[in-house]
Amino acid sequence: MIAAVETSGGSLSTATACVALGLPRATYYRVQEAKTNPTVPSPRPTPARALSLEERNRVLEVARSDEFVDQAPAAIVTHLLDKGEYICSPRTMYRVLKKESEVLERRDQARHPTRKVPELVAHAPNQVWSWDITLLKGPVKGVYFYLYVILDIFSRYVVGWMLADVESGDLARRLIDETCIKQSIQYHTLTIHSDNGSSMTSQTVALLLGKLCVTRSTSRPHVSNDNPFSEAQFKTMKYSPEFPDRFGGMEDAHSFCVNYFRWYNTDHHHSGISMLTPATVHYGRDEEVLDARQDVLNVAYRNHPERFVQRPPKTGPSPKEVWINPPKLPPGGEGPTHETRRTGASKSLTRSAASSKGTPAAWKDEPVAAEQRGPSALRPKASTLGPPRAPTRGKRLLVMRSGSIRTALASDGGDAH
Repeated sequence: MIAAVETSGGSLSTATACVALGLPRATYYRVQEAKTNPTVPSPRPTPARALSLEERNRVLEVARSDEFVDQAPAAIVTHLLDKGEYICSPRTMYRVLKKESEVLERRDQARHPTRKVPELVAHAPNQVWSWDITLLKGPVKGVYFYLYVILDIFSRYVVGWMLADVESGDLARRLIDETCIKQSIQYHTLTIHSDNGSSMTSQTVALLLGKLCVTRSTSRPHVSNDNPFSEAQFKTMKYSPEFPDRFGGMEDAHSFCVNYFRWYNTDHHHSGISMLTPATVHYGRDEEVLDARQDVLNVAYRNHPERFVQRPPKTGPSPKEVWINPPKLPPGGEGPTHETRRTGASKSLTRSAASSKGTPAAWKDEPVAAEQRGPSALRPKASTLGPPRAPTRGKRLLVMRSGSIRTALASDGGDAH
């Protein structure tokens, strides 16, 4: 505004220009005065009680001597007093040393190295797994059960889970080993991501992953967003209507997990994968299901086109690319086109390109009829997780007993074996 007043020249008076711009005239004149007569700050006078140059050099000489080089100024002054000498106060010694940049932290400080942001991408199932452990409250306060869950981030399919009353690297190693066998994982094709928990970073797990040629990835400390898919899956479980405040025992918790993971894998329509079920994506039936949905929408549009104002209805895209921490592109840079979907605490990134995936033989098995599933276990509470199913129908339940360890192991979503 001051520049506008100056450029007005003779066409407008200074008062008129200031009124038009809403600028006080005093401000304008003060700025102009500062330009024409700049104020030069006068040097600060040296106090009469300040140390002389010789005294300052003496302070530095004493502080740098071998006798006092590792001592604080207060200790130095005290030692000199005991010897009958006084050169300055501790605070003055601090000021002299600070001016020479010789006041530093004396203790060793923790040095936190810069952690690399994990950037993982999956273009198909069984390329990147995420696993974590959560606590389930037991029958009384202080009693917990430990739920180990391995999740495929591309399909959101729970490929393996285990319930135990202890957290152990040995149990985690066994779960990962059996899950890799069940999913037929080939060497150098899988990355397993986790946080920095003791079980995740244990040497037993590290040795197993090295033996299986599986790449290990870990989150940055205290950054939960580095493991969003496992965190979101746990939130879905603990916010489900059937999740109790406490479990009555190991059998009660195991029965819930069997029914929940069967529902999650086969009946839960996940918003992060175009409302498909994890099993549909994991076993390559996503294109088939989406095409069938599109056929239904096309019929609805032909019957009542006036009900679709903006455009003909379309199904969501088939997931083709899922990231943990997608790389940040420079301004103006080009990268893959992503569609961001939020699920619980996670953020999944998908791309709508087409691809083909094979269908394993296991998916072609006929589903168990409803009348063969048997009654639901333990809690007579109304379920929203689908029809009740017996937790171990046609399968062999494995229970390990080793000291105080009692573990129910399942290497696939919903099926204990």
